[in-house]
Amino acid sequence: MSGDPLKEHRYEKLTWEEIAACIEAGKIPIIPTGAVEQHGPHLPLDVDMLLSTSVALEAGRRNPTRILVLPSVSYGYTGHVMDFPGTINIHYSHFIEHVLDICKSLAYHGFKKMLLLNGHGSNMPNLDLVARRCNLETDAECGYAGWWSFLRANPKFIAEWRESAFPGGIAHACELETSMYLHIAPEDVRQDKIRNGTISFNEDQSKFRYVDLYGSGPVEVTSWTSSYSESGVLGEAELATAEKGKAAFEEAVTRLCEFIDEWWAKPAPTRKENHAVEPTMPMPWGQGKSLAKRK
Repeated sequence: MSGDPLKEHRYEKLTWEEIAACIEAGKIPIIPTGAVEQHGPHLPLDVDMLLSTSVALEAGRRNPTRILVLPSVSYGYTGHVMDFPGTINIHYSHFIEHVLDICKSLAYHGFKKMLLLNGHGSNMPNLDLVARRCNLETDAECGYAGWWSFLRANPKFIAEWRESAFPGGIAHACELETSMYLHIAPEDVRQDKIRNGTISFNEDQSKFRYVDLYGSGPVEVTSWTSSYSESGVLGEAELATAEKGKAAFEEAVTRLCEFIDEWWAKPAPTRKENHAVEPTMPMPWGQGKSLAKRK
């Protein structure tokens, strides 16, 4: 530790005085979120937390003057995967309130922007609600994104990187997640057990219902994972390589840093009151600040 809070990117390694200096400097906290969830016979249960946290920490290491990475929220909403041993589920309402409490704590201390960086697909609708509520119930801005979403910031990357079929080749324990894990922690991959896995309803070739990490059909029916997957693998894991994982990791980190630089420089939006008659009571929901004067 250098003693300079603007050179330290790990939130938990700072003192309260150093956190105060980070707030004054306008550093943006990143909260990695993940899950403890099955990822087929070849990947450990920590895929979602490991990948999101690794991307966040490397971005923080490269840009410590603007990024502050919090400890991971390691448990997520995984109820539909409970047919596979090892998965740990957190009820969606508990998950939302837990992550929202973290965001509100940051906002209370004075952080004005924060990012939820997710590694587990089924956390996404819940994190949408967390970010919306944080934005409406505090004076801070909160964004959310899956780490894989940053690969789309460069339109050519996925098109040139991907070898698996669309839809379904990249979904879960797939070409992308397995490649990333092979790059980050190859010693923990059961490489002799890497096998492709199909999503049964994708094989119907319906124009309405199909799933892939980079595009889904207009209708989504999220049910028990065991009802459409034999092994828990959704995608073409056999196409994964450590080299591809390194390229994807580098792209995700680079684009995340690029976004933080852009967002850091952008002024906060200004809320405007449009009522002809000024409201005389606070908002009837949440705990956000009201523009109204109490009478």
